[in-house]
Amino acid sequence: MNAVDEYINQFEGEHKAKLMEMRMLLRALMPDAEECISYQMPAFRLHQMVCYYAAFKSHLGFYPTSKPIERFKDLLKSYKHSKGAVQFSLKNPLPEALISEMVQFRLNDIKNKR
Repeated sequence: MNAVDEYINQFEGEHKAKLMEMRMLLRALMPDAEECISYQMPAFRLHQMVCYYAAFKSHLGFYPTSKPIERFKDLLKSYKHSKGAVQFSLKNPLPEALISEMVQFRLNDIKNKR
């Protein structure tokens, strides 16, 4: 069992289910990325940190860094968000298409910096 498994296994019910759903989506989007724990949250690294996610009392936090948040701010209007984070309700399905677009944008940004 690795550190990400340990993080996810400390939760139950919808928290654990949503964490697993996010993990599987991110793994599918970044099959070559390394899973790790950073800032006490599960994260994905591919040459540098791509994104983080974490469970909270009533939401799942997604942290793709500030550039994707700025780029997709119009699509994020229905979600509570800040400069570097988006909150997804545990009660609603994850917006997989939006998350995918944000991750792809982040990956392209990383690639262009290398």
